[in-house]
Amino acid sequence: MSIEVLTLLLIGLILACFSFGAPVGLALGGIAMGVGYLTWGEGIYNLIPTTLESTFFSFVLLAIPLYIYMGQLLTRSGIGDAMFNASQMFLGRIRGSLAISVIGVCSMIGAMVGIIGAGIMTSGSIALRPMLERGYDKRLALGVIMAGGGLGILIPPSIPMIMYAASTQNSVGRMFIAALIPALISITVLVSYVIISCKLKPEKAPMDTGAEKRMSPKEKVKTARDGIFALLLIFAVLGSIITGIATPTESGAIGVVGAIMLAIVFKRFRFQMFKSAGFETAMLVSVSMWIILGASLFSNFHMLSGVQDMVQDLVTDITQKFDLPPIAIIIMMQITMLLLGFIIDELIIVLMCAPLFAPIVVGLGYDPIWFGILMILNIEIAVQTPPYGFALFYLKGIAPPGISMMDIYRSVAPFILLKLMVLILCMVFPEIVLWLPNKLMGDG
Repeated sequence: MSIEVLTLLLIGLILACFSFGAPVGLALGGIAMGVGYLTWGEGIYNLIPTTLESTFFSFVLLAIPLYIYMGQLLTRSGIGDAMFNASQMFLGRIRGSLAISVIGVCSMIGAMVGIIGAGIMTSGSIALRPMLERGYDKRLALGVIMAGGGLGILIPPSIPMIMYAASTQNSVGRMFIAALIPALISITVLVSYVIISCKLKPEKAPMDTGAEKRMSPKEKVKTARDGIFALLLIFAVLGSIITGIATPTESGAIGVVGAIMLAIVFKRFRFQMFKSAGFETAMLVSVSMWIILGASLFSNFHMLSGVQDMVQDLVTDITQKFDLPPIAIIIMMQITMLLLGFIIDELIIVLMCAPLFAPIVVGLGYDPIWFGILMILNIEIAVQTPPYGFALFYLKGIAPPGISMMDIYRSVAPFILLKLMVLILCMVFPEIVLWLPNKLMGDG
């Protein structure tokens, strides 16, 4: 069977399995083993132990449960909620201040969790109801939660970034540092849109700041304290990586210990909270690991079958036939990942595309760290794009009964366009991504 026919068969089987609602990890692994048995025979089963060893025994991937656990501890202890209240308290006199604080806090919560779906669901459960109760336009409320929660994979520590670095043999620290300026630009653009939008249409965001006006001085001090210390913990986790004090995995352990210490010091620690955070982390990690295993089996089988050579030959033929510049190939890759985001989540896109595209990018003379950030920006847009973006259904899952899917579709449109603008900006001006890591860690 030629690699072209095999590729079409694999894509068709994936689409069929997903359309029937099959579990993602089992579907990908099952397809790889089934088609592999028909083409390779029993030798395909040798791929399982080698994939298990390379995937589950990676020190870098140990960071995933640590970051998820840190996020669960902060949100379940109420410290994540305190971050939201503190930011709103500081911004209370600006129209749309609640929406602005939601972008900032949801970004931080998304960064703590490290996965778009969990970040949006956690952020939405904290921020959506207060916004609706205070009279905010529901499309604005839904849009800022989706936009802010989705930024979590662009703000270190980011699990998709870790997976990209691990699968392409690049530095996780450089990835984290390279993402900082694009993340700052994204937040600035989103906040500017909220301010301008609320200025043009004041009915979207009432000036009344609600409960913050009725806080006693003592309550304000407590809220500010909890929120500031939670932010300091996140900065400490990132700072330990930038300064070289800790590896990304070790910094995840620092975050977990710090979250527990904050809960104890601020008298928010409860054994039930500790227990439920552990159980939820175990569930999320278990699901993630099955997806990683299935996607890795699928990717390894496809790679060993020769798909990388096929893609390289195809790219070379198209480039020579149409005399396309290298940047056109990068754009084609971006479109491919955008389409994949309609049907699969961010972790699978990284695992499938990173080892396939990164060597081609390097061969074209581009920096793999730059392309990795473009991939993260692209995925962030893809999984939020109607009608099948996975993140849309995560938000619907925690939305009140009066919120329809059409409301969610309409709410994300302006924010997707803004994020697309940031992606294009980073693509046209690579120094936006590469300047800071080169400055702090030297040329890669």
